[in-house]
Amino acid sequence: MLMTSARARHSLLLVGVFAAYIGLGKLGVVLGGLHDSPGAVWPPSGFALAAMILAGRTIWPAILAGAIFVHFTETGDLLTALPIGVGNVLEAIVGSALIERYAGGPQAFLRTSHIFRFTAIAGLVGAPLSASIAAATPMLAGRAEWIEYPYVWMTFWLGSLTGLLVVAPLVLLWAAPLARPPRLWEAAEGIGLLASLSAVGLVVFGGFYPSDVKTYPLEFICVPFFLWACFRFGRREAMTAVAILTGLAAWGTFRGYGPFAQPTADESLVLLQAYTSVMAVMVAVLASVVSEHRKAETQLHELAITDPLTGLVNYRRLLDMLRQEIARSNRSGRPFAVLFVDMNGLKTINDQYGHLVGSRALCRVADALRACCRATDTAARFGGDEFAVVLPETGGFGGRLVLDRLQKLLAADTDKPTLAVSGGVAVFPGDGDSPTMLLRAADQALYDSRPSPARRRVADASG
Repeated sequence: MLMTSARARHSLLLVGVFAAYIGLGKLGVVLGGLHDSPGAVWPPSGFALAAMILAGRTIWPAILAGAIFVHFTETGDLLTALPIGVGNVLEAIVGSALIERYAGGPQAFLRTSHIFRFTAIAGLVGAPLSASIAAATPMLAGRAEWIEYPYVWMTFWLGSLTGLLVVAPLVLLWAAPLARPPRLWEAAEGIGLLASLSAVGLVVFGGFYPSDVKTYPLEFICVPFFLWACFRFGRREAMTAVAILTGLAAWGTFRGYGPFAQPTADESLVLLQAYTSVMAVMVAVLASVVSEHRKAETQLHELAITDPLTGLVNYRRLLDMLRQEIARSNRSGRPFAVLFVDMNGLKTINDQYGHLVGSRALCRVADALRACCRATDTAARFGGDEFAVVLPETGGFGGRLVLDRLQKLLAADTDKPTLAVSGGVAVFPGDGDSPTMLLRAADQALYDSRPSPARRRVADASG
């Protein structure tokens, strides 16, 4: 039964890949494909490569069948469609194997170094492989002279390369799960970006420029919109913008509009392919650099406010939260509590079991604190074996309730060694009107709650 189900899923996958390949092939024809060349951009090449990276190279029969079908229906010549289809399959198989080995596979566009490797593999291995077979086919069939081979090869190479650089990243990036759904204002801004880019693309490439001359060199006007996508959004949105503009540019150029419209279709084709390939690589790299920079900033911020051992916020973040709660309490008139917690017997645990066990004991207390707190509470490691919890809109009774819950949770823990804590609660504004005074008051309450006095010292906190 499981084998039958797996075969059925694989069969459906093959059918889906076959249908998608045909649809993208027809789109490539609409965007300026010629009967004996892949046109300005050949979307199936990028789709086939991405599909093999995501689904595995066992889908090659669907790619082969789709490639043969598209070329046969466009040219009516099965003899040339067969080798061209084989070339398209080999391009995807070899390219996907090399990208998985050297460029991160499905994560090829998540790191800048992988993007350069992807581009090198696509431009120097994948696209030349299919172009060599496709360009030789009409010569071997007697439909063209061998003297034309270099130019025909370049046309096939650029068309396939453009598809690899525009469509493959689009598929790979959108196939990855979203980190979170977009917020309403983000979705609205994204729609505005794509609408603005489409309007500018129609003006530059689609003949909508308000002048009798429709071929002004205005392609640079599109660059600010790519910067908008890279800096305000991310990789997915940036490559979507590239794909939209590529489609508009191909559609307009082959109708005689835009800066790449030349006296011959061949000249227009080469200029357009060069522009779209360069823009695709530039935008992919820039979007990746911006995303990596954002990620590094986030990680640095987390390191600056997080205790590396327990994962709780650190002393610096604790003071910031106390200041924020004081300001909010002054506005709303509602109190908040500070719970100060001290772990009992950490030195004994370190002496008896070792410091690794002692560090693990601190982490156990931190985990128990998280379990006892609300989502709005902030648990922090104050230092050493001391912890503090900021409890918004909570009085002294609520703070003692959290302490009682923490003590019961640790008492029920069956791990060894057994852990226990002491605590004290201070309430704003009655026990202090600054972070320093609140922490001192909570520490004094902890001191007073202990049966045997043991003077403790709290480091001064600048309020």
